[in-house]
Amino acid sequence: MGGVIRAAGIVFFAYIGFDAVSTAAQEAKNPKKDMPIGILVSLFICTILYILFAHVMTGVANFDMFKGQDGIAPVAVAIDNMGVKNAAGVVVPSYPWLNKLIILAILGGYASVILVMLLGQSRVFFSMSKDGLLPKVFSKVHPKYSTPAKSNLLFMFFVSLFAAFVPATVVGEMTSIGTLLAFILVCIGIVILRNRMPDLPRAFKVPLVPLIPILGVAVCLGMMVFLPLDTWVRLLVWMIIGINVYLFYGMKNSLLSDNLQATLAKSTKTVSYVGFGLAILLIIVALIHHNITDGKDTGLYYFSLVFAVAHIILYLYRASTSNRVQAK
Repeated sequence: MGGVIRAAGIVFFAYIGFDAVSTAAQEAKNPKKDMPIGILVSLFICTILYILFAHVMTGVANFDMFKGQDGIAPVAVAIDNMGVKNAAGVVVPSYPWLNKLIILAILGGYASVILVMLLGQSRVFFSMSKDGLLPKVFSKVHPKYSTPAKSNLLFMFFVSLFAAFVPATVVGEMTSIGTLLAFILVCIGIVILRNRMPDLPRAFKVPLVPLIPILGVAVCLGMMVFLPLDTWVRLLVWMIIGINVYLFYGMKNSLLSDNLQATLAKSTKTVSYVGFGLAILLIIVALIHHNITDGKDTGLYYFSLVFAVAHIILYLYRASTSNRVQAK
């Protein structure tokens, strides 16, 4: 079951397109009705298709044959095993042309998923920019098409770099663990907002709170626990970068802030302690992963240690500065 849960966490990125629909809630005519129907019905249909597809692939090729593959095009592995064995015992594909067509179809499928996710990401950054948490470039819209064109171009540039130079398995695992963490934060946020702001106008209201958010946190955290430790290392690095963005930009420019010196000092101290905790956790996870891999992760290991120590010093300095401001 450990392997099954770990696999579920790794391939979780196949399901993240459904939550992207929720980022377009402001564009729906009746989000209270349309959003849950659109997400749940499409989720149900695609889940059935995924199960049937996996059943067909493991019928064509034994599951052992997928071991050691890059995991990006398992369909191609199955097609390669649709044939007869030659004298050397090697399978000669009966449909080599079909293999190439399927790989092209897979690339088209990945492209469509990326486009949907870029749509959702641009809407998230648009909202954050409107609140002052990110630079205004992310909320500027095109004068003719009324879309965040500059933001889309920036995402295109960075996503292209990741697609070109980062191994696809690493990107898939990072996407899955990042999305699982985001889902956990959303579930926690629902409970907090329901208690602190019960009268806030809501286009869509989650039923059975706090049961559904608690189950959401448990399921997502359960899948995250079984993901590889090097993925946790990258997640912590990414989170610390996000803390830095908020600490040095978002906090000062947030429209919700009163910009009083005492308020900023208190917030800076709190965020610095959170970043300090993440940096300590990064060192612990990096050490455990280094011992498990027998030192084969030298580059990632030393980068993590240097990155974590530098940020521990930075956060302690920021926290001490905030304490002096509050003392005055």
